[in-house]
Amino acid sequence: MDQFAVDGLVTEYATAVDDGDWTAYRRLFTVDGRADYRSAGGIEGDTEQVAGWLAESMRLFVMRQHLIVNRLVRFDRLDQDVGDTAHVQADYVNPMRFARPDDSPADTGTEPDFVAGGRYAFRLLRTHDGWRVREVVVREKWRRLPNPV
Repeated sequence: MDQFAVDGLVTEYATAVDDGDWTAYRRLFTVDGRADYRSAGGIEGDTEQVAGWLAESMRLFVMRQHLIVNRLVRFDRLDQDVGDTAHVQADYVNPMRFARPDDSPADTGTEPDFVAGGRYAFRLLRTHDGWRVREVVVREKWRRLPNPV
């Protein structure tokens, strides 16, 4: 059951970012949660700082679709209780489409023009509210930008 719950948490993470639901994003983290997007040109900080940065930077993209695959999950001990922590390593491919001056908020277009890939490293903690992200580190390995016009 923990495996399913952890998998669901990672999926919720991707969905919150893709949908721009920063309230849901914040709820996925522990009180002391942190995120590190520096390898992808972003920031490292606590959940509130990073959610604010994501909200602003994701406005550049009218379409986002994080595909998180190859999830390796390892459960560890915390205070002698098995399964209180988890580490997840997961690869991602992230196609996005830049907003253009003529795009309306409802116009999501059909073709991505920015694609990146890499690996997430999640550290999770079981809380009274279920599994939560204590830390996520993004390790971008590649990106493809649009060709200049």
